[in-house]
Amino acid sequence: MAINLKPGTRLFSAVCTTEMIVVKASGADADVTIGGVAPVTAAADRDGSGSVVDGHGGGASMGKRYVDVEGAFELLCTKPGDGVPALDGVLFELKDAKPLPASD
Repeated sequence: MAINLKPGTRLFSAVCTTEMIVVKASGADADVTIGGVAPVTAAADRDGSGSVVDGHGGGASMGKRYVDVEGAFELLCTKPGDGVPALDGVLFELKDAKPLPASD
């Protein structure tokens, strides 16, 4: 299910405790999943059924940013859980910190 993502949109995993907020998005509809299942946009919409799909687990860490392969989407984990975000079935990668410039 495609979701129109824009910065500030909150995403809640339907199958685990992972919660994310969109930091960067292209504004287009995207087929994003968390834990292999389409996310919901409100915590109250979680039904508690189902489980993380094989290959889409491993855990998301709080405070870490996750980006898609092309760098068009960036999600910030606000609550950790077992599910990992993915776009069109391809898992997001943990965003590396930029090195600070050397000071002399």
